[in-house]
Amino acid sequence: MKSYLIETGNGRTQTRVLETGAGPKLLYLHSAGGVVENDPFLEALGQNFHVYAPSLPGYLDSEGADNLRTMLDFTLWGFDVMEVLGIEHPVVVGHSMGGMIAAEMASLNPRAFKGLGLISAAGLWLDDYPMPDIFAKLPFELPDLLFSDPALGTQIISEGYDFGSNQDELVSFMTRFQDETFLQDFLIKNARRMGTAGKILFPIPERGLAERLYRATLPTVIVWGDSDKLMPMPYAEAFQRLLPHAELVTIAGAAHMAPYEQTGEVLSALGRFH
Repeated sequence: MKSYLIETGNGRTQTRVLETGAGPKLLYLHSAGGVVENDPFLEALGQNFHVYAPSLPGYLDSEGADNLRTMLDFTLWGFDVMEVLGIEHPVVVGHSMGGMIAAEMASLNPRAFKGLGLISAAGLWLDDYPMPDIFAKLPFELPDLLFSDPALGTQIISEGYDFGSNQDELVSFMTRFQDETFLQDFLIKNARRMGTAGKILFPIPERGLAERLYRATLPTVIVWGDSDKLMPMPYAEAFQRLLPHAELVTIAGAAHMAPYEQTGEVLSALGRFH
């Protein structure tokens, strides 16, 4: 997997890009958890696509988060990345927060893309199904919220930091904070990521996307884990109603982190864009 920095927006941001695979071009926009070097889902996605995965400012070593303030800033950042990389008419795929940005990009300029893939996408709010406040969750609560298999979640969440799945394991995890180097690294990374994500996800991930989705007239595949606790199935169904040409693919045995729990099934759903 290639990894390199690009300058976007006339120096407004510096963006780390992970690039892998061969085939149809695909722009991948990550979730609030980010991606890591040699990310297993990106590697798998690269089996069928030429994948470009930019890391938002505040993630990895991407810089310039102060210049991303509104939903429009995030959306234009995505187009800036495409312009610098010379990507024309790719498939755009986003997971969770990245799905929110991808949907905004497709609504703003649907002709720029071959297709739209939304994996457990954020961006809508249903009063009857309020989402849990992920910013208020303790670390050991996240695996159960985001994964159908919490044990798997503890292995891969937050770049490999093992928070544990119960209070006793959290106490054991917290003893590592006696290591000042570990403490500094963990807190800085988490603060940077959540500082960026919070601009469009906090207090609720609703920035008017529902009013714009009618413009996304391109072929769309919505991919959703059937046991998603963060964004339950009514959100997937709402996206399908609001998008003009959307197919919904439900992934059994997966929750919000479906790309990492049922990778093959997610890839199969996105295979409609080959």
